[in-house]
This record gives sequence, structure tokens and C-alpha cells, in this order.
Amino acid sequence: MRRVVLTALMASSPRLFLVGLLRPSVIHSFNKSPLPRLLVRKYVRSNKVFKGIPMASKRLSKQKDFYVEEVHSHIMWWKEKIQLCKKPSTVLLVKRLTNSNLLGLDVNLKNGSLKEGTLNMELLQFKLRFPREVLLCRVGDFYEAIGFDACVLVEYAGLNPFGGLRTDSIPRAGCPVTNLRQTLDDLTRNGFSVCIVEEIQGPTQARTRKGRFISGHAHPGNPYVFGLAGVDHDVEFPDPMPVVGISRSAKGYCMISVLETMKTFSAEDGLTEEAIVMKLRTCHYHHLYLHTSLRHNSSGTCRWGEFGEGGLLWGECNGKSFEWFGGNPIEELLCKVRGIYGLDQETTFRNVTVSSSKRPQPLYLGTATQIGVLPTEGIPSLLKVLLPTDCVGLPALFIRDLLLNPPSYEIASSIQEACRLMSSVTCSIPEFTCVSAAKLVKLLESKEANHIELCRIKNVVDEIIHMSRNPELSAILHILLQPTWVATGLKVEYDVLVNECSCISQKIGDILFMRGESGQETSSLEFIPDEFFENTESSWKGRVKRCHAEEAFAEVMEDFSPIVLRVKSLMNPFGGPKGEICYAREHEAVWFKGKRFVPAVWANTTGEEQIKQLRPATDSKGRKVGEEWFTTSKVEEALNRYHEASDNARAKVLNLLRGLSSDLQTKMNILVFSSILLVIAKALFSHVSEGRRREWVFPEIYDFFDSKENVLAEVNSKMELSGLSPYWFDVAHGNATKNTVNLNSLFLLTGPNGGGKSSLLRSICAAALLGICGLMIEMSEIRSIVNGSTARSLVLVDEICRGTETAKGTCIAGSIVETLDHIGCLGIVSTHLHGIFDLPLATRSTVYKAMGTDVVDGCTKPTWKLIDGICRESLAFETAEKEGIPEMIIKRAQELYLSVNATDARAAVCAEMEFSNPKGYLNSPAEVCISKTTFECTSSVSDQQLVEEVKSAVTIVCQRKLLDLFKKKSIPELAEVRCFSVGAREQPPPSTVGTSSIYVLIRPDRTLYIGQTDDLVGRLRAHRSKEDMQNAPIIYVIVPGKSVANQLETLLINQLPTSGFRIINKADGRHRNFGVAGLIMEALTVHQQD
Repeated sequence: MRRVVLTALMASSPRLFLVGLLRPSVIHSFNKSPLPRLLVRKYVRSNKVFKGIPMASKRLSKQKDFYVEEVHSHIMWWKEKIQLCKKPSTVLLVKRLTNSNLLGLDVNLKNGSLKEGTLNMELLQFKLRFPREVLLCRVGDFYEAIGFDACVLVEYAGLNPFGGLRTDSIPRAGCPVTNLRQTLDDLTRNGFSVCIVEEIQGPTQARTRKGRFISGHAHPGNPYVFGLAGVDHDVEFPDPMPVVGISRSAKGYCMISVLETMKTFSAEDGLTEEAIVMKLRTCHYHHLYLHTSLRHNSSGTCRWGEFGEGGLLWGECNGKSFEWFGGNPIEELLCKVRGIYGLDQETTFRNVTVSSSKRPQPLYLGTATQIGVLPTEGIPSLLKVLLPTDCVGLPALFIRDLLLNPPSYEIASSIQEACRLMSSVTCSIPEFTCVSAAKLVKLLESKEANHIELCRIKNVVDEIIHMSRNPELSAILHILLQPTWVATGLKVEYDVLVNECSCISQKIGDILFMRGESGQETSSLEFIPDEFFENTESSWKGRVKRCHAEEAFAEVMEDFSPIVLRVKSLMNPFGGPKGEICYAREHEAVWFKGKRFVPAVWANTTGEEQIKQLRPATDSKGRKVGEEWFTTSKVEEALNRYHEASDNARAKVLNLLRGLSSDLQTKMNILVFSSILLVIAKALFSHVSEGRRREWVFPEIYDFFDSKENVLAEVNSKMELSGLSPYWFDVAHGNATKNTVNLNSLFLLTGPNGGGKSSLLRSICAAALLGICGLMIEMSEIRSIVNGSTARSLVLVDEICRGTETAKGTCIAGSIVETLDHIGCLGIVSTHLHGIFDLPLATRSTVYKAMGTDVVDGCTKPTWKLIDGICRESLAFETAEKEGIPEMIIKRAQELYLSVNATDARAAVCAEMEFSNPKGYLNSPAEVCISKTTFECTSSVSDQQLVEEVKSAVTIVCQRKLLDLFKKKSIPELAEVRCFSVGAREQPPPSTVGTSSIYVLIRPDRTLYIGQTDDLVGRLRAHRSKEDMQNAPIIYVIVPGKSVANQLETLLINQLPTSGFRIINKADGRHRNFGVAGLIMEALTVHQQD
């Protein structure tokens, strides 16, 4: 029993299988219960394939010790996890565990046997293949877990143990089949990975255990997908969670991120410690590995974090779950990933690393929180003002990641050029179907994409094709190739992208049953409840075109005909109220349901022969269903044939869907590229729409890098912000004061509390980030400021050295200002350390600026104006009073202040601030983005003729009305009426935002709804949210002002019916808020003239 035997390995999967026993002498804390031979699989790093040949006894002994140690480490891992369990029911289960095997089973307890041929032994074989995953095994209508895994289910999934809390049986727990998804969500949310074992469905011989197989895994960020191809609903996927490794080299820190789902990895090197901490804070990772190179810091000590650098990273990682690893960081981390997810060692990962040589450094944590890129209490969110409130999910994540990791000048220019074109485009735009690339890859690789996901994939490629066929959108599509390349690591040429998308669209369209097609309506026959057909056929009808499964479809109806005949034969003699044919949902059968229909005396009357054939209906186990349910042997035979034919049809449809997924695997790169491109397009279009609403503009950005010479270009460092206001204020609502900031050197900024210093820095930082992707630094990264700043840096420091002793902190601040001045960077350093102005600073270009104050009714108040000079007034006492500090404390503080600083205080009260621009206003700053233009659209709809007729009628009516208004001088200039349409799965362009328009909505019943709005995008979204209106097209006209829109709306409501159109909101034409009363008569007059 205590021996190790190597078995033959399969050439296709170089993994070692070990049969072995853990010696009690090796694991002292283990129970000494006997253990049968175990099957262990362990990965080897060598690419050699071992054959089943005898090995030297010495080598065998080494292998034995190595693998026993491996099993021991896994058991210790589970022991640590189990020790964290706190629930009383779990604690009682833990007492029945043993540490002698990976399942934690005590063979001396009831149902604890590990003999060959038992279910427990079979589960142990599966457990040894994935030793650190919770094992859920399908047993009938339940998924069960035993030992360690049962304790985890009770603790983290809220399940009750099987058999209660009896102490004579091994720990067992589980969930019903219908609750599997919820259980997996609970486990992965708590950081566990799960291995799911399914039963092979179908009949088995008596006393024979069903065969089982591993159907899949569920990991944090990587869900279980087995069986999803057959469901009829959408599947929600979490954001993928990478395996992360951190190492250090001469270049700096390196973060390696591996996504198993995408089979990709990236390695960002040359990072500062602060940047690494920010990335860890913003990344939800599955596993964290720290390289041994982190243990050796510049101080020469091997105790990581003891001195200087490394302490910040250590503080971030300390207390979290991580493991150390050595060797080549990338190769070793990929090896770890293959082990975690059970991948073959030959599995390759694609490198998607983007070079950091020409990119700005990533944002530091302090900067990201201070401008609201990361949610921070008390800090206005920058992300919330960049996008409309309804733009969430993948587009919002793209914008966030873009700000956290600013792109190179080339990519930033491409993004800005695309935004400029989006702002001026004159056609309708697609809906931009957003599909997670990880979800797409997972479903296609596992062949579990259902018809809904495949339709969504077709929508993705169709929208790429739609953009390529429109001249305006095609130009945008060309530009978006660059940022998509950076996001995916895939370089795809324009022509290749369009051609491949066309092929994919045709391939999917040839197989799938598309909306609007006919031929797969749910059956409906006399005497048979419709619910029977809906529940039986809904799992396979309406998914693929009938021509691909004609034989299976026909067989279903052919085998259903006998049921109809048998039912009719039952109904004919019993047409009265004594019985009826009903659908027994639970049993998926059509049976006769009735009472007291048997005659008291058999007299050979009509129907007696059929009554004699009736027998009580039974369930699948032969048990009588009830006293009211009856059937006949021929009906049961017909039902069985029908269900068998229906199952065949379902299987045929699933095979077609899985075959389509298999075919699309060869187009995976194109699909990933297309899906990411549409996410970027939606994010930028949404950003442009919101920017237009907020009246933002585009900045001018310059490249500091000379691409020809591959060196830094000679560029005069300057930053000009005109009309700057805080990004969290909405200029469109008129509640923000604008300010002009011209930076061509370093500013040393002073001002009172609440005077706007922090707002100014925060706003300039946001403006720089949005516009030129400069280097943004916050106070906590002062070491990195000095070490990393260059003449092309933008440095913003709020209240420098605020956390140290005043006298020495003032000197440190002065030295930092001198250093930054010598570097020649742009920036603003704000401070309350007024002693810095008394220091003999050796600066060349530093300028003193201040936030102004004024005396109103004897009280000093901030003006929030940026002025030249120095402000020594802090307004500290006034600020404390506003914050609710008790008056007696404030008075005592004033006495203490005067006692220590009497001379300075009198001088401060009497001094007048010197400044050169008394009329300059400061607000707090940052609006960068989007220019204005009008937006128009054209598109096609299902009934193009109706659309063209409505457009023609609307154009004529509006043009005449506008001409009349121009003649009456009601409008300043005569504008040409341009009528645009927005088709199904399209939306109005951003340039409609903030403009008045009238629109005509074409309903599915061909009636028209006429309205006017200043928010066409939102109004169309509201209309389409109603039932059966998802694809309703609209026609709209941009008009000069809301008053004109009201008049035109009333005119169209009253005039279009005279041209034969049906209006659903005719009553609105008589409402007093819909224009003037005389307009109705005017409309009639116009029609009579026609």
C-alpha cells in the first residue's frame, strides 16, 4: 500500500500520473488511517514525453518524495482554508475531517470508504487532477461535495449539510441541479475555483454506477459554461480576472498579467512602486504571485520592505493571499497559470504587451483618486462627467483604463481625430453591440454559444460592415484600427477586417433562424393545449433554419399525428363537461382529465369501447399520477415517439449550433478585434455626445517625441487653458465660473482655505489628462516627482510637505521647488508654508501666484480668482467655524495665535496683496474634449417606401412653414430642411444633443407618432423601451429653437392625416402647449392649395 508506481503517460498531454500513499512519518499531523493507491497528476516543465518503462530505484525514490511533498502541500492549503470557517454548522463538520487524503475523508466513518470501485475513490481521482478546486459531482438531481469541499459549501454557499449534524458520517453537502449557477457564483465570489463533474446521461444497467466526466470549471472571472448552448436566454459574464505576477529589475518594477480565457499575457516594465500599487488596487486578480527579486532592495537588505522602497508595495500586499515564485518571471508565471487551470504545457499565450517607451507613465494612486478616476469619497468623479449616465459596462471600463494608462501621442491623436469626426458626422450610427471579448472566446472555444450569443456576434460584424459602407463612418473605422490594435495586441488591416466580417456574417446568417423569417411557428392543433407545444418545441424551434434539419423537424410532426388522432377519439364521445384533454406540465404529457364519465351500466352505447381502453396515467417511475388523469396505451406510445423525435430535433439543432461555434473558432482574432473596436466606438461616441451637451471643446496637443530622430523633440513647454472651469460643474447649466491659466513655468501657489487651490490643481490635472496625457503627480509620490520629472512633465502638488514639522518641511518644500525649477517642467505647487517665501530660493522661472481674497462687511472671504502675488491669509479660523468647531475653541485658538504671531498677524491684516491682473477670475478648471456640430442621419428600414413617403411629406410641410416664418422675420435666417432617418438598431448621432428637433416615429402597425424634443437620443430610447418598439425607426429634422419645433409639431399632427397617414397622437394637435390655435387653420389652407 505504501509504494509509488509510475504509469505510462499519454503523448498528447505530458503530465505525470502517480499512484501513492502519504507516509505518516512525512505528515506528522495526519491521521494514520489506511489509504488505497491514489492517482495524482502533476505537471512537469520539461517538454519530454515519458514512456512507461522501468526506472532506476534511486530516481523512483526521488519522484516518490517529490510527489508526496506536493500532495502534502495541497492538503496543508486546504487545512488553512478550513481553519477560516466560522459558522457553527461548519465547525462541527470540520471535526470529522482527516488530513490523510485530499478529500479530507475519515475512512472509519459511515460512507467514508476509499476502496476501488466506490464513488469516493472516483472523486479522489478527480480531486488529484485539480487538488485546489472545490469538487462538485452530479448525483441524480443534485450536485454533491464531500469532506473539505462540503465544509466550503456550507460555509460560503449557505447550504445545509446532508444528514444534518450527525457525527457518525463523513461531511456531505450539495445543491439541487437548478441552483448550480447560484452556488458557483457564491464560491467564486469568495475566491474559490470549482471543478464540476457530470454524469453521462442515459439508461444504465442495474447495479452499475453511471459514468462521469469533468464537464468544466468555474473560476473567479471565468464562469462555468457547460450546457449553455441549449438555453434560451442571455448569459451574464463577469469581468475576466487575470493571474498577476510582480517582479523587479534594473528598469524598475514589472507587472505581468495573464488572462487564461484569452490566452494572452502582458508585461509592463519600468514602473515605479506607486504605479504598481495603483495597478494592484484597480485590478481584480485571481491569483497574485510575487517574484523573489522583490526581496532584494537598494538598501542591500534581504528583508523586503524594511528600508525605503518596497515598503509601499509590501503594505499593499501584506495581509493578502499571495505566493512567491522564482526563475524567469514570464515563463514561470505562465507555468503557474497552466497548472492553475489544468492546461497542457504546450498551451501557448499570445504576448499583447504594448511598448512603454513613448507612452506617459500610468497614473499614480493618489492622482487617480484626487481627480475621481477611481471612486473616492468627497472627490468629484471624473468618469461620471465624461459619459452619459446610461453608458456603463465595457465602454465605461475602456474610458477608465484609458485614463489610468494614458496612451502614446500617436494613439491619443487617433482618438481625438475620431472624436472630431464623430462630432460632425451627418448620418445615423449603429447601436454598437458590446460583447465581452472574454465571453466570446470562452463560448466559442467550448462550443457553448447559444443562438442568442451567435445573433449578437452577427450584430457585431454587421455593424462593422455598416460602418465600412458609409463614407463618414468608414473614415472613423479607419482611425479606430490604431487604438484597437493597442487594446488587443492584434494588428488587422482595414480590408481584411471588412472582408472577414462579411464572411462571418454570411456564415452565421446561413445557419441561424433570423428575426422576420417564417416557417418555425409553434404548432397549434385542435384539442391540444397550446402550452404543450410551447414547452416541448421552444427548446429547439426558432434557432436554426429549418432546411438544415428538415428531416428532424418533419419527424416530430409525423410522430405527433397519432396523438391528435387518439385525442380526437377520446374527445368525440366525451365532448361534454365530464372531461377534457389537458397538458400535464410536470410529466410533459397530454392526458385525459375527468371524473364520473364511466357509465353505471354498460349498454354498448357510443364511446363505451374508448372508455374501456382508458387506464390511469403514471409517471416515469410507474407511479399513479392521480385519480383524475387517464390515458391509453396507444396515446402513450405516440407520446413516446413524439418526445423521442423532439429530442432528436433538439440534438440536431445543438449539433448545428456547436458546429457553427467550431467554424467560428478560426475567425477568433477577427471577432475579438471587432468586439473591442465597437466598445471603443461606443465609448467615444458617448463621450462626444456628453461633451457636446456640456459645451466642451477639443484641446490642441503636441508630440514631445521626434519620431524621425527617435529622440525628444525641442518643444517649448507651455500649457494654455482658456475658459477653464471645474469638470464637476456643468457649464451648460451656467453654474460655473471660467478661468484662464497660462502655464509656461512653475507656479508657486498660495491662498486661503477654501480659496480654490485644490480645485485649481484638480481641474488642471483633469484637463491635462483628458487632453495631452501628461505626467500627473500627487503629494504622496514626491520621491517619484524628483526622480522622474523632465522638462516635458506637468507637475501638480497640492499642499507640499503638509505632513511634516513646519520649519523643516518648509525647507524641504523650498528645495523641491528649486529642483523642479531647475528641471524646467510646467506645474503648480500649492502651499500653506508661507515661510518658503523668506528662504533664499535659487529659482530662475518660478512665478508666484495666489488665490484672491476680499473684505466684505469686515470679513475676509475668498474670491476664487487666480492672481499674481502671494497670499498669506489662510482663513483657518473662518473655515473652522463653518465646519462646526465650538466657538470657545476658536476664540482660544485666536488668542494663542496672537500671542505667538502678534507682529506677523498685524502685518498680515494691514498688508495689501500685489497683483498685476485684478480682473482675472479663478474658478477651478478642466473641460477638455469635444467640439460642436450638427448631426444628421440616413439609414434603411424594413419598409423603405413608407419611410420615403413620410420624409417627403415632412420635408414639404416644414420647408413651407420655415419659409413663412422667415418672411415674417420670426427666424433670423432661412435654413434648408434636411430630413434624416434612424433605422432599426441605429441611434441618432451626437450632434443632435442640445438641439431642437421634430421627429416622426413609425410604429410596427404603420401608425405615426409625432413629437418634438431637445434630447432626441433619450426620447428615442424611451420609445424603444416599450414592448414591440425595439426596432421602431424614426425620421427627424433639426429646427431652429424649441418654439419653432412646437409649431412644426402641431402643423404635422394636423396635416399629415390629410395626406393619408395615420397619426396615433392626433389629440396633441389641439393641445394648447403644442403651438398656436391658428396653426390648424393654416395647415388646412396649405392642404387646400395643394
